[in-house]
Amino acid sequence: MKVAIIGAGPAGMFCASKLENCQVSVYEKNAKVGVKLNITGKGRCNITNDCNCEEFLEKVVTNPRFLYSAIRSFNCQDTIAFFQSNGLQLVTERGRRVFPLSGKATDVTACLYNQCKKNGVDFVFESVKDIKTTENGFLVKTDDSSKEFDKVILCCGGVSYPETGSDGFGYKVAKKFGHSIIEPTSALVPIETNEDVSSLAFLDLKNVSIKAIDGKKVYEEFGEVEFFKKGLCGPTVLSISSRINKSQLDKIKLVLDLKPALSLETLENRILREFARKENKTVQDVAKTLLPSKMIDYYLSYAKVPFDKKVDRVTKEERKSLINSLKSMEFTIKKLADITRGIVTSGGISTKEINPSSMQSKIINGLYFAGEIIDVDALTGGYNIQIALSTANLVAQDINKQSKEK
Repeated sequence: MKVAIIGAGPAGMFCASKLENCQVSVYEKNAKVGVKLNITGKGRCNITNDCNCEEFLEKVVTNPRFLYSAIRSFNCQDTIAFFQSNGLQLVTERGRRVFPLSGKATDVTACLYNQCKKNGVDFVFESVKDIKTTENGFLVKTDDSSKEFDKVILCCGGVSYPETGSDGFGYKVAKKFGHSIIEPTSALVPIETNEDVSSLAFLDLKNVSIKAIDGKKVYEEFGEVEFFKKGLCGPTVLSISSRINKSQLDKIKLVLDLKPALSLETLENRILREFARKENKTVQDVAKTLLPSKMIDYYLSYAKVPFDKKVDRVTKEERKSLINSLKSMEFTIKKLADITRGIVTSGGISTKEINPSSMQSKIINGLYFAGEIIDVDALTGGYNIQIALSTANLVAQDINKQSKEK
């Protein structure tokens, strides 16, 4: 059986490594494999999350039920076992996030590529221009060649980070074959605020809490928040962005808790102690004991307390404002960063038109989908790469079954 895989990312390479008794050609428009994979997790690659299936599906934002069969057939522990059995040492960090021990995403790419080569996979580094159906299957065309295949698997991603090759080509092919495309939207992106936070750019806050309040809905994340010139980013903010990307953004407020481990009462007692110890000092001096230096001017301006005011002159209302500003610093949303900056794409091939137990098209026999091209996405923490591997595994299982039956 001849199989064409479009895209040499994690889904494409994993599927190719798992296919049995097939002539497999992986088409990749870049000059090398795993271009996007190599930059994930700031170049470290969060492969998966060491959680169970129920916990995993809770982290899937879009169409979690569609992924039930996929994650059951190849779960997070299976992913860990796959890489370890093929020579890649792993380490599990905070939040059960699994990384290569080397800290190099390129080692993950190399592991997948090596398994493909062991499986006799042919890599074609050419851009696919068109895919057509034929009497017996499909015709895949590039500028230099045309080749017939029995099966075609689209693993060419969405539209985030287009410089890595994810330019929406797969959507065009699927649409031509009659598939519906759920409009792609930003997911796992920074959030631009109406407030001017340029003075806080590159500040990284750890162990903080951030909430997005959308009417009666409240989404909360704990961990790191980073600032950039136009707003907020960091793992917690990226996850929040995926929760709210289909909401009316001007109705949502973000609330940052800089001291989530301390209650209002505990925080007030601490500030009173600091005031007593520094009775001849200024509010700015006290703020230095509570926050990073880069945060102080913004914090005091937000609290509307003069930075040079002596602590013994601070009013009860001002002290209350200082405390509340630490526990609930509010931001309003201007917009989510452009989809091209998203770690993943939210949207894609409608799950209603894909068989969830095989990832085969319900419209075109022999056409399959795996990974980001499908309308599924999850929060940060290794979940999206796991989705790519689990969906690719179902494709391989289905094609292998058919191959044996021939």
